[in-house]
Amino acid sequence: MNAPVIETPRKGDVTRNTAETQIRVQVNLDGTGQAHLQTGIGFFDHMLDQIARHGLIDLDIQAVGDLHIDGHHTVEDVGITLGQAVAQAIGEKRGIMRYGHAYVPLDEALSRVVIDFSGRPGLHMDVPFKSGMVGAFDTQLAFEFFQGFVNHAGVTLHIDNLKGENAHHQAETVFKAFARAMRSALTRDPRAPTAVPSTKGSL
Repeated sequence: MNAPVIETPRKGDVTRNTAETQIRVQVNLDGTGQAHLQTGIGFFDHMLDQIARHGLIDLDIQAVGDLHIDGHHTVEDVGITLGQAVAQAIGEKRGIMRYGHAYVPLDEALSRVVIDFSGRPGLHMDVPFKSGMVGAFDTQLAFEFFQGFVNHAGVTLHIDNLKGENAHHQAETVFKAFARAMRSALTRDPRAPTAVPSTKGSL
């Protein structure tokens, strides 16, 4: 009789300090969607909260950045640090589903996100934002956030906003769909709880 697989919480804790930002990200991939967020950019905190709540990931992100210049370094470096923390939390990726996708609507907006924890960074993003700013958040920085995450989590990520006229709605559907897709990909596979989901034997 096989011994039961003991499932320990998958957690990551990464600190990144540069001349531009000081960031700490703590993540629990087996959480309940709790979030403690402070980046200094209100709408960005709102989007990170979507990742926690819809991904059922506990997130603690504390960031101090050079916001007197703009939000670029803060948003990009949070993406980098979150990617590192997620990579730390999943380790060898044993027992995960690996692939995930989600469609999420919000009023007139609709977005699709597909993710593969492949070990190969790749971002393909087509989001024609209807406005350059949402609050204090420059919508161009959504790409920088996901690029930083992709590069350091080692994932292939496809993001498409299929419909949308309101930039707030467009962004929110993107972040919610990202959360749902990641949740699916990181779900433990009950049929292969110790296997790495690859014919190569590693990811």
